[in-house]
Amino acid sequence: MAQHAAQRPPQLRIPAVFMRGGTANAVVFHQKDLPADRKQWDAIFLAAIGSPDPYGRQLDGMGGGYTAVSKVCVIGPSTRDDADIDYTFAQIPIKELRVEYAANCGNMSAAMGPFAVDEGLVPVREADANGEALVRIHNTNTKKVIHARFPLVNGVAAVDGDLEIPGVGGTGAPVRLEFLSPGGAATGKLLPTGNVRDTLDVPDVGKIEVSMIDAANPCVFVRARDVGLQGTEQPADVEARADVMAKFAAIRCAASVAMGITRDVNEAATRMTNPSIGYVAPPQDWTLSSGERRNASDIDITGRMIARGQAHRDMPLTRSLCMAVASRIKGTIVHEATRATDNPDAELRIGMPAGVITAAAEVRLTGGQWTALRGSFLRTQRRLFEGSVLVRASQTLPA
Repeated sequence: MAQHAAQRPPQLRIPAVFMRGGTANAVVFHQKDLPADRKQWDAIFLAAIGSPDPYGRQLDGMGGGYTAVSKVCVIGPSTRDDADIDYTFAQIPIKELRVEYAANCGNMSAAMGPFAVDEGLVPVREADANGEALVRIHNTNTKKVIHARFPLVNGVAAVDGDLEIPGVGGTGAPVRLEFLSPGGAATGKLLPTGNVRDTLDVPDVGKIEVSMIDAANPCVFVRARDVGLQGTEQPADVEARADVMAKFAAIRCAASVAMGITRDVNEAATRMTNPSIGYVAPPQDWTLSSGERRNASDIDITGRMIARGQAHRDMPLTRSLCMAVASRIKGTIVHEATRATDNPDAELRIGMPAGVITAAAEVRLTGGQWTALRGSFLRTQRRLFEGSVLVRASQTLPA
């Protein structure tokens, strides 16, 4: 064993691409370049991203010390007839020795279709080389299908365009994402408790009204005022409020149990991916993280998210979709805060720290049951680096 350890290289080279999808970054692997035994994936992903890091900076890996840039995606052949590729998403906790597969990343979903085309996984006919591509993506985390449509230039995904998204400097080519039948992604039910609104009795918080919705990824929504906020505070200011963050954590754990995601609050405290907690308020003037002022007339709702114990600097895409779906379900906390409209399929403009994110959700009430038919967004993406990621053999191979 000692001789074997001495002969092996100090680092392993694994082909990879570093990509931006929406407001997130991730290391993207081909499934064929990873071990067939998926139990070995976690060690590789942790080593590649640089976790766990007690300093929270991930300087020894490709992560950036924040949840939106501590991600891994794996692309392989589709296991479904209605999809072109399988896409597995891994969220890498920054300070913890584990990898989480419980949810999808909507922002990185925007990069998966372009990756598949550029890598030759989805062929492009010569006649369509400067047209529009459609890639059908099966997200293995949620067992849901996403359609990605985007322009091509000489047979590869376009990157130049006029679309600007809050939180990303400059503009890019649009990727239209359509999430098909997003309800019940984690719990199997759009309304996990069967109710549009519930009252939770939360230790150290008391009774609080919430709406628990599972669309694309599960969320629990509360009124900003019920946790002592206006809803327009900067993320860093919210994180500095230890009392508020403690309330969010306690509400999230109670909701996790009520939604059937975890058995008790102790388990919920260790499984931080689902649900996320959102807090909402009616449209109001606010200041962006850039310092720019925006008006209440620009938005339909004020929305913020807490994900994995951090106040999100923009809005996670799947959580925005969940908020959009909730806004169209009468009686929810989100619907209550949303500007009234006569068009149930109108796009929802969410005012968030980095600007305005627009989401569309098609929701119907049939026979007394709410159903989410689809949700859609526009995002941009770009391939940033391609080659190999180097991981320490000592972290990824048996001694």
